[in-house]
Amino acid sequence: MKLDQSGLEILDRDECRALLSRAAIGRIVFTHQALPAVQPVNFILSRGDIVLRTSGTSRLATAAADTIVAFEIDDFDTAARTGWSVVVVGRARRATDPREIAALDALPLESWAPGARDTFIRIHPELITGRRIGDGAAPAAS
Repeated sequence: MKLDQSGLEILDRDECRALLSRAAIGRIVFTHQALPAVQPVNFILSRGDIVLRTSGTSRLATAAADTIVAFEIDDFDTAARTGWSVVVVGRARRATDPREIAALDALPLESWAPGARDTFIRIHPELITGRRIGDGAAPAAS
């Protein structure tokens, strides 16, 4: 097991991808009006990419078109002081090809947010990192 300088277990790329495939909710980090913005979203993996469904007029759809974004998932047990986090950095793009949109529309991805969600955003992971605390990770020095 590899540990980082803080004593957290470093998750390898395969484990990060496995955790991504099991999660349903994540947070996308993008730039909105020159400031960082974070938005919770539900997502699915498709051909290795993270796929989100949003409104075409949303700030997310506007800001995350052909830009670099971060995407994060995590799970923590505060009582046991255990948990993990996976962060993906990659280029986000809107799906525009009608065949691609039809294929994405057939995926089991339903937005939890109300209203029409007619725009798909794909994030192609370029960097994937993950950390785990507890379950064998060394305790952090205080």
